[in-house]
Amino acid sequence: MFYYLFHYLDQHFNFPGAGVFQYISFRAALALLSSLIISMVFGKRIINYIRKKQIGETIRELGLEGQNEKAGTPTMGGLIILAAIIIPTLLFAKVHNVYIVWMMISTVWLGCIGFLDDYIKVFKKNKEGLKGKFKVVGQIGIGLLVGAVFYFHPDVVIKERVTANQQAAYSFDEAISAKKDLALPKYSATPIKTIKTTIPFVKNNEFDYVSVLSFMGDKAVKYGWLIFIPIVILIVTAVSNGANITDGIDGLAAGTSAIIGTTLGILAYVSGNTVFADYLNIMYIPNTGELVVFMAAFVGACVGFLWYNAYPAQVFMGDTGSLALGGIIAVFAIAIRKELLIPILCGVFLIENLSVIMQVFYFKYQRKKHGLEFAKANRLFKMAPLHHHYQKSGFHESKIVMRFFIIGIMLAALTIVTLKLR
Repeated sequence: MFYYLFHYLDQHFNFPGAGVFQYISFRAALALLSSLIISMVFGKRIINYIRKKQIGETIRELGLEGQNEKAGTPTMGGLIILAAIIIPTLLFAKVHNVYIVWMMISTVWLGCIGFLDDYIKVFKKNKEGLKGKFKVVGQIGIGLLVGAVFYFHPDVVIKERVTANQQAAYSFDEAISAKKDLALPKYSATPIKTIKTTIPFVKNNEFDYVSVLSFMGDKAVKYGWLIFIPIVILIVTAVSNGANITDGIDGLAAGTSAIIGTTLGILAYVSGNTVFADYLNIMYIPNTGELVVFMAAFVGACVGFLWYNAYPAQVFMGDTGSLALGGIIAVFAIAIRKELLIPILCGVFLIENLSVIMQVFYFKYQRKKHGLEFAKANRLFKMAPLHHHYQKSGFHESKIVMRFFIIGIMLAALTIVTLKLR
């Protein structure tokens, strides 16, 4: 909104200072500050409203220390996160940008699924909430839409690096007629449609999903969506569920998401800037720089929410927040073609997910081989997901959260390093 307003004032009235809104970094800073203010100031009002409506968490008896103290803590605090993301984005981003549009749709879509789950738990007094199959259907739905848009939309493109031969063919006359700098071009003038992505630790760090269908010959390009869209669905579902599982102790999901979001924001900035993309020798993706504004709001929302969600939590985000956080991270990573970095960057989500899967399969294996009583007495983890295992082992939850944060920061640094470590 403000971008268009000040662009108009700059173009038609030469309004002093209006041109600063053309800078992504300036608008990202405003989005971050606005998000913090919304989540910290107005968040308190939302919490008070929720408390008046007695929308409190019903705690399942898990035998964890301090668990009963959390009973009645207001939930559905994810509404604070959603508001703190959506409002600053509408105010400061170019809302016609295809990436911004689908980040907003993904946020609202998954937030609504989570809200429905929380509504059933809180108002219908059904501890199971929305049935898992309906959650998955919703996640598959947004994954399908995002995959289709990112595959078919004409604005979702990249620009390839110009080869030495192409640079040699770039004549002096062409440079003059184009009114460009006489320096040789680094990227092609014409964007191309492709489903290439970034693959870590490989010298030529671009991977084309179409290559999986190489056996189809010339038809491989035409049917690339058969590979791309299912991968998008898988990533959105997995990361969304990973964030949801991680949201088990105070501050863990919000803080981890803030670390991941900061890293993705950096990756979006360098990927959407020709200077940094050329220096790092990475894929240049036009128009993705605008995503930095969205991610600044995302990080501000997570950090602001921690003001109330850090131990001891005054509010829980519920599935309204956790499903949306994971989905945002997944769709954002796909948009900037860094989705293959997710196992590294979202390592905390990954290990939480894996701990649950491993626990279930190990329990079933032991029950089949040695019987139910033996399986109960010899679980792989004392409790899954992994953060509950450490709680059962006697660690205070604030210490668990802080150590997970440290691990998350290390993984974030490793993710950034992969841009040059090949």
